[in-house]
Amino acid sequence: MEKRRRIGAYGIARDEQGRLLLVRSSARSNHPGRWFLPGGGLNHGEEPAAGLAREFLEETGLTVRVTGLHAVSSDLVDMPWRGVLLHHDRVVYDVEVTGGELTVETDGTSDLPAWVEPARLAELPVIPFVARTLGLPEPAVDTPPPPAADEAGELSADGRLVRQTNRVMRFGAYGVVTDPAGRVLLSLTSPGYPGAGLWHLPGGGTDFGEQPQAGLLREIYEETGQVGRVAELIEVGSHHNPAAVGPEGVPLDWYVVRAVFRVIVGDPTVPVVTEVSGSTCDAAWFHPSELGGIPLTDAATRELRHMR
Repeated sequence: MEKRRRIGAYGIARDEQGRLLLVRSSARSNHPGRWFLPGGGLNHGEEPAAGLAREFLEETGLTVRVTGLHAVSSDLVDMPWRGVLLHHDRVVYDVEVTGGELTVETDGTSDLPAWVEPARLAELPVIPFVARTLGLPEPAVDTPPPPAADEAGELSADGRLVRQTNRVMRFGAYGVVTDPAGRVLLSLTSPGYPGAGLWHLPGGGTDFGEQPQAGLLREIYEETGQVGRVAELIEVGSHHNPAAVGPEGVPLDWYVVRAVFRVIVGDPTVPVVTEVSGSTCDAAWFHPSELGGIPLTDAATRELRHMR
């Protein structure tokens, strides 16, 4: 079975009566008849919040404004009819409806939007991801397979398989890592990698089947030898470079969605790179007063601006 990855953005919207907006999966979806949060797969290079607004409008006819970041998570979706085991990274936002009229999506992966009373949520057949997000009992999913795709390639935003060439879509988890003395932990990017010679937030791409928080703690240990604790989710952003060059000189259309967490190392040690021949060649603790004198990546500069 082939392993694939997908990144999606979803929204939690409630009305003045406290009802939750859900949409029902159509016969074209992976789970026909089951309910899920409005949203879906991101297009290549698309900002997560923009992708959510696009999907929300397509599925419900409503425009929304993001009011907060709710959670990030990952899960595995088994699609034996396609011969695919899908790792799905999901970004969930809290949103407010700003306009539009509730309408049904035509010829899409949903066929009915509805405002649902809180007391009815436990009665509806929802997909497992929604149950976990809302704290409901996780249902067993028994879905008849849709028609098999006859073209190999990547999964598009609507779940179909399409051919791609040099596109790379990646989900990464990064940390603003501090110790009890207020120092910040940074890793130095190795020669031959994008951002070589710049100090970066520890972290990197999550492994297949790995939750973002677990992947971040693994990356921190591999890059610095430190054992941390995830305190909170700070933000989710993205970066698209259609003219990136990989470490072996291969041109890439590079798109990454980054979840940034606050991480605390309670018992800091001298940083040591434990992963050899990787994208990190050094690691160090820095006092905030030192940050202005070292070369930082744009992401590190943005996340550490309050410390500088």
